Amino acid sequence: MRHLYSGNFPAYSLSMADAYHHGNLRAAVLEKAAEVIEREGPYSFSLRSLAADLGVSHTAPRHHFGGREGVLNALAVEGFQELAETMRSARASGGSLLDAGVAYVRFAVEHPGHFQVMFAPRLLDHDDAELAAASGAAFAELTGGVDTLSERGVAVEDSAAAVVAGWAIVHGIATLALNGNLDTSGVRALFADTDLLTITRRSAGLLFHSPTDGESP
Repeated sequence: MRHLYSGNFPAYSLSMADAYHHGNLRAAVLEKAAEVIEREGPYSFSLRSLAADLGVSHTAPRHHFGGREGVLNALAVEGFQELAETMRSARASGGSLLDAGVAYVRFAVEHPGHFQVMFAPRLLDHDDAELAAASGAAFAELTGGVDTLSERGVAVEDSAAAVVAGWAIVHGIATLALNGNLDTSGVRALFADTDLLTITRRSAGLLFHSPTDGESP
């Protein structure tokens, strides 16, 4: 493979240069960042190391993101947008708040890198309008789900508390699963069916259950 330059910078290949000029570097950076964060966590994330992994100059990602915080913000935006769509689809297809909660946990375990960054407030710029819009849309799906509980025969006396309780359950299950705590504690083994989404449905269903909620994850 022919290199465009050599020296103190990581090798910058012709194929990567072409990808950069065609706008693919942004997507490549986010994909690699999610992989690294899934493996190492968000707090030790290094943009310079990521650039080296991609085989580009350490300055190349800055054209798209400005710096480390920009990458993390973009990853969080991407995650919140996907989470909102995941929960929206679960409810739009006739599902309940419980179905949206199961979808929340499914998103977390399928996108652990995104999930870790989304809920690491010290690493994000919360004045960023795009991040505010994306996170707001995701949380609107939670609050909207609580608003529909009465339509499904579930009495809700305190909707604000219901939002917090529902979020705490599914977020807690997702976090316990990602950290391995469900397994190391032996709690998962208490269930005859150890599938995570089944555990989520049974556990969250104790709080928000209606006669029309199905049993399948």
